[in-house]
Amino acid sequence: MTENDYLCTPQNVRKEKIIKTKTHKYAMNIIKEARENQTAIIKITVSEADYAAEVDKKLREYKRKANIPGFRPGMVPMGIINKMYRKGVVAETAYKMASDNCFAYIEKEGIDYMGDVMPSDEQGAFDFDNNTDHEFIFEVGLAPVVDLELTEKDKVTRYKIKVDEEMREGYRSQFLRTYGKLVDVDVVEKDEAVMCTLDNGEIKTEDAYVGLISMTDEERKPYIGKKVGDQMIVNVNELYKSEQQRASVLGLKENELKDINPEFNLTITKIRKYADPELNEEFFKMAFPAGDVKSAEEFEKMIDKKIEAELKKESDYVFTQTLREYLLEKAALTLPEDFLKRWLLAINEGKFTMEEIEKDFAPFADMMRWTAILKFFAKKLGVEVKPEDMEAEAKAYAAAQFAQYGMMNVADEMLANYAQQILSNKEESNKLIEKVYEAKVIEAVTPLVKVSNKSVTIAELNKILAKKAK
Repeated sequence: MTENDYLCTPQNVRKEKIIKTKTHKYAMNIIKEARENQTAIIKITVSEADYAAEVDKKLREYKRKANIPGFRPGMVPMGIINKMYRKGVVAETAYKMASDNCFAYIEKEGIDYMGDVMPSDEQGAFDFDNNTDHEFIFEVGLAPVVDLELTEKDKVTRYKIKVDEEMREGYRSQFLRTYGKLVDVDVVEKDEAVMCTLDNGEIKTEDAYVGLISMTDEERKPYIGKKVGDQMIVNVNELYKSEQQRASVLGLKENELKDINPEFNLTITKIRKYADPELNEEFFKMAFPAGDVKSAEEFEKMIDKKIEAELKKESDYVFTQTLREYLLEKAALTLPEDFLKRWLLAINEGKFTMEEIEKDFAPFADMMRWTAILKFFAKKLGVEVKPEDMEAEAKAYAAAQFAQYGMMNVADEMLANYAQQILSNKEESNKLIEKVYEAKVIEAVTPLVKVSNKSVTIAELNKILAKKAK
């Protein structure tokens, strides 16, 4: 390291990562001054008495490791070490001490800030050649003071979604399909699996597969009404759009495809489709090994219960958004917007321009306001996220993941194991913490307002959501 490795300018200091600490290590002169636009600056003077011992320690380490022509390792005179490295080490050490103490001061004084602490534009030039005392100036964006009182005069609508037969049929079909099996049928009606022979006079492939379920309605039309033994002319380039798939079906290499005639005669040899299982004892034992569903009546009740649980999630989400909008409007929190925009520009290091930040700032600002409101009510109402809350949410998340693949009744042990995997992933765990934290605050706040319930269809709810999005 040389003196040039640390350029002692405000611009360079601004780019340094500020390291947070929880302890007040040094007795330094610290001054806090209010500024306009909901910001404050913190001035910290670091004297020679503060940094001298640490600087000397680092320089002795440099001396021990220095590899300079003409001197044996560890034998470089201290005067040379001081000349080469002292100014840079002083700059680095003084800044580290200032930033450490800045966060210690913020914690000690209970200053609620937004974003992060940044070096201030008021920072002047440093003179490490002639001065022994150095003033570092940091800027903080002050969080708004939240003071919300809620009564029955505060009214919020909760939308409850009506369960209809279309929902029941959709869920029933999805569930039963998981336990269904392929059966032979006589005629193509919609999205059956068609087994066929393909022959163009030069190449003949038996037991080729045509999956109608992956086709569009228009592509499917020529097959509708066809029976076993029926023939039709197809273009394999259109039938199998992937070269890899086309080569596999025809038993060729991909580089051989260009030399073949794509027009093939297709002869249907078998038509198969999924058939739902019968609602009998065998099915119930297989689908519900715990024995909680044993009859068609109980099966239908289970379907309603599952649908209602899913709709409740949707209803809860909409209610959260509705309550969020209401509280944001009622609180009318002001933010240190100019500071936050500059902070976003700095932390993204050139990824976004200020114009781009300005354009997308409104939703970010609302997120910051919402975070402040959640924090206020969490403290006021004693809300905390416990390990059991996280485990329950992780299991629910795991169950939803399995359901996407048609696995509706996963064993509790499997769910618990998968949940632990989710919680061991830091990124996934943080997402769940945020979700649970918000849900618990909403749960605690809801009794403080007057909630009016309104039943709506899923179509009506979608219209409401579309209107909110505008």
